[in-house]
Amino acid sequence: MPRLTIDGREVVCADGQTLLAALEAAGVGVPHLCHDARLQSYGSCRLCVVEVEGHARPVASCAEPAVEGMVVHTHTPALERLRRTNLQLLAVDYPAAAVEAEPQLPLHRLLTGYGIEVGGSVPTGATRFVDDTHPYLGVDMTRCIHCDRCVRICDEVQGQSVWQIWGRGPQTRIAPRVGQTLIESGCVACGACVDTCPSGALHDKRSVENAERWTRTTCVYCGVGCQMDVGTRDNRIVQIRPADAPVNRGHLCVKGRYAWEFVTAPDRVTTPMIRREGEWQPVSWDEALDFTAAQLRAIRDRAGPDAIGLLGSARATNEENYLMQKLARVALGTHNVDTCARVCHTPSAKALKDMLGTGAATNHFDDIEQAATILLCGCNPTECHPVVGARIKQAVRRGARLIVIDPRRIELADYAELHLALTPGTNVLLLNALAATIVEEGLVDAAYLSARVDDFDAFSAFIRDYAPERVAQRCGVGAGQIRAAARLYASHGPAMCFHGLGTTEHLQGAEGVMCLINLALLTGNLGRPGAGINPLRGQNNVQGGAHMGCDPATLPGGQSFQQGAPRCEAVWGRPLPARRGLNLMEMIDAAADGRLHALWAFGYDIYLTLANAQATAAALDKLDLLIVQDLYLNETAKAFGTVFLPAASWIERDGTFMNSDRRVQRIRKALDAPGQARPDWWILRELARRVGDGTGFDFASPQAIWDEVRAVWPGGAGLSYARLERENPHWPCPDEQHPGTPVLHIDRFAGFERAALRRIDHVPSPEQCDADFPLLLNTGRTLYHFNAGTMSARTPQTALQPTDVLDIGEEDAQRMGLVDGQTVRVISRHGAVELPLRVSATVKPGELFASFHDARRFVNRLTSPVRDRLVGTPEYKRTAVRVEKI
Repeated sequence: MPRLTIDGREVVCADGQTLLAALEAAGVGVPHLCHDARLQSYGSCRLCVVEVEGHARPVASCAEPAVEGMVVHTHTPALERLRRTNLQLLAVDYPAAAVEAEPQLPLHRLLTGYGIEVGGSVPTGATRFVDDTHPYLGVDMTRCIHCDRCVRICDEVQGQSVWQIWGRGPQTRIAPRVGQTLIESGCVACGACVDTCPSGALHDKRSVENAERWTRTTCVYCGVGCQMDVGTRDNRIVQIRPADAPVNRGHLCVKGRYAWEFVTAPDRVTTPMIRREGEWQPVSWDEALDFTAAQLRAIRDRAGPDAIGLLGSARATNEENYLMQKLARVALGTHNVDTCARVCHTPSAKALKDMLGTGAATNHFDDIEQAATILLCGCNPTECHPVVGARIKQAVRRGARLIVIDPRRIELADYAELHLALTPGTNVLLLNALAATIVEEGLVDAAYLSARVDDFDAFSAFIRDYAPERVAQRCGVGAGQIRAAARLYASHGPAMCFHGLGTTEHLQGAEGVMCLINLALLTGNLGRPGAGINPLRGQNNVQGGAHMGCDPATLPGGQSFQQGAPRCEAVWGRPLPARRGLNLMEMIDAAADGRLHALWAFGYDIYLTLANAQATAAALDKLDLLIVQDLYLNETAKAFGTVFLPAASWIERDGTFMNSDRRVQRIRKALDAPGQARPDWWILRELARRVGDGTGFDFASPQAIWDEVRAVWPGGAGLSYARLERENPHWPCPDEQHPGTPVLHIDRFAGFERAALRRIDHVPSPEQCDADFPLLLNTGRTLYHFNAGTMSARTPQTALQPTDVLDIGEEDAQRMGLVDGQTVRVISRHGAVELPLRVSATVKPGELFASFHDARRFVNRLTSPVRDRLVGTPEYKRTAVRVEKI
């Protein structure tokens, strides 16, 4: 650790720091305009210059390494004159009105501080790019000072390379690389260029007011778990900016930064309601709670506790999901509790739990930078998990090798060494072929197998039947490509695997994840940095919702009943129900059969989001009681709701979320909830008191609930609120001195010494194409919207993507006489919808893709009743359809 003398004071700095970083750590400020800590050193503005004894002239501190023995002077008269001169040069053509209008900007503060009067005229020379067409980002390059931070941050952090420096000398200008407007440029509206711009040449059109208060919290969209600072004024959000936190490192995506206006949407419901004679009637909280509790008690007394089902929420906190499952098991006496994890995350949890002992990601996001090879299977990170997608893109640019397994040509396929465009529904075939190659060609990690893996001989005999040459035609990928991918994954390690819903939402979703685990076991890519099997969780707290016990087969902490029942019974003061519970899909079946009479869903629009919507509607219509707890009258409430309980949004309550790489992170209240809306934990507590015997639910705050979670979950015992205020360690974290566990299974697996390879045969989906339904439809998410659009569709995101579209390849479009932009009817064996058409090179002949964000389109009217063989997850990713002109 070098020792420096700065302005006569001895300072110790960290190894590898720049001189500017050492100065800032020591509390010594020097001006700078081209520097951003997220970017590589640049040294162009020459404002951060300092004098170093022994150097002939001043050096740019942002680009100079701090070394032992340096004697540094930071504010000599000569340096101040030099800085003033450099600022004057920057300000020659700078518009004076900008300084007057926005004195808080970094450039403007420096100009004022040094007493410099700007030129006041429009810059001469090249025409400057000005654009006001984007809903979030404004561009006025007459204010550009050529610090080039926008160009660099778009390249070095987001990896989109939208901005380019054009021309030389006086003709130099910055403008998009392609297109006439920012919307046409390929910009993904992450806002990083706005965030770094010191002059306002790029500005946030939504931040028109200064915040009175800033609150650190966690993003409410995907499972990456980005930290953010929310600026509020007069009980309104006025700005969101990224936090410099371990997960996102000062970066956000377009949804996290800009899509927050759903909180104040005009259709937000803020009063409890009961539907009487077909009409919603506002009522008081006491009336709503008493009515709901009375209905639940009556159904329990008449038909038994298992006639009631409860659904937790990936949108809600860990504390609220814990309370929901406790209410089910303690107050009502049933294990009929589940979450939306059933339709996305549960196959991963099942496979990881069964094979490795823990149903969660094995590694953390920082291992992206440690991986030599990255395998993406059925996930699209740049659209669905954009901050992680950007990190993967940057890792590849620095030399990591990339394999993409996806039917579509997603953006990251352009960066991949190999893109295996398999036919939807053939994951097991392809992954077994990769394993067959690894075994046949002797690419296994023999030492790892010997030390930690069972059943290799039996697996080797089984997997021969899946040699690439035998399965290539059925999975749609050439044998040579399969072998090349296997060699790369097995030989260029550490190799890190990410997978998503393209892997799990199939007939063999859980088994597909098991096949990925087989690959990691064969090659020793478990229990080491830069490796592992890592599901990318779709919603902000889908990992936490299930982990808190909203699953009929597990207790809080993901514990089995054998592991966790004694502890839970001791803390809760009563025995657990003896009967097996129903999962979400079984609840729908039971409702259709008349065995389930009541369903309670909070933060979850089950009618809109479950596959095979017609069957879902028929089941929900038979219920005696449907309780909806949400921000809006969602499609479930509109069509089938009995009681509506208005909830507080994520920014109006406290608690914790759990992200994809096993971090527990705080959310903090920044706004008061509107009207009579209440936090979910308050609603659950009040109903639990009315439904049960009144004991066990006397929680005064989310922190009190979390302390009970820690009492029943040994792996989270060390995650106190006090600790979460200063850090976010990865669980398992059994005590407050434990550092957390970023990488699982280093020395042993969870609960056992050795893992066994699984022999999994391919089972074709019953959803097959024929003459009437000749095309395969795949569904998924897109960048600008999220899940069912409940939040994002109530924001200006609709200007960037107004509705869902149907992607079709050019060959199919020409054959069918279809043109880009026309509306078509899509028909499956299960229903029909109408969608605008987009001719796209991303899909193969015979295949289609549609997003499912627009309730008006209701794409799940098409999807099938096929479910995962082990956990019941619907097969959203493969539906046989035909397309007709309207």
